[in-house]
Amino acid sequence: MSYVLHYAPDNASMIVRLVLEDLGLPYQVALVDRAVQAHQSTAFRALNPAGLIPALETPQGVMFETAAILLWLADTHRAMAPEPGSARRPAFLSTLFFTSNTLHAQLRMMFYPWKYVGPDDEAQARLRTKLRTASAADMALPGALTVLDRYYASLDKDGARAPWVLDYYIACILRWCRIYPARWTGWCDLGAYPALDRLTKMLETRPSVDRVARAEGLGAHPFTAPQLPTPPEGSAL
Repeated sequence: MSYVLHYAPDNASMIVRLVLEDLGLPYQVALVDRAVQAHQSTAFRALNPAGLIPALETPQGVMFETAAILLWLADTHRAMAPEPGSARRPAFLSTLFFTSNTLHAQLRMMFYPWKYVGPDDEAQARLRTKLRTASAADMALPGALTVLDRYYASLDKDGARAPWVLDYYIACILRWCRIYPARWTGWCDLGAYPALDRLTKMLETRPSVDRVARAEGLGAHPFTAPQLPTPPEGSAL
């Protein structure tokens, strides 16, 4: 079984690429060059009608939506996730879709506020401020990370385990929280999320992380000391 991953460096495709590498699966990459808005092209929208990266070509057809791809890979290859029917499965699924539907969705608002509130600079600044503000009443970005930190703290009590697809999803999001967008970083301190901090350190020992970091120009410590990418091809933005 071989795959084709339509990717851009340091985009959500990186999450899928890390999982493909960790699973040791054969795959090819096809660059979606954001510098020329290739993700909005007719050809790419035939793969992903939403015009979002990634898309994954599989023997059963094309898939899009990061969480769906991750869950499908885990279940197809019976690895990197709690087995269906296991005691850990319900919380894993809840956390995977919370990461996708709440955390990742809010991060997109941080990156592209004009898509949600229009061209007004003040409205965009208010949205970004709201998203990165900790509040007991609102589930903004800091609150979402707290939910994840508590989940991983509970997993840590059970001892060492092999990485899950969810781990890579969260590690990539933590990377992006600390480097994007320009002038709006600094709110995400991993010291406030010790279980997530441990997760990023553990993943950086994986050969799969080193291979993807080299391929996409992410630097030596893409999760623990993230820096803006210098990809050998394509553009992250």
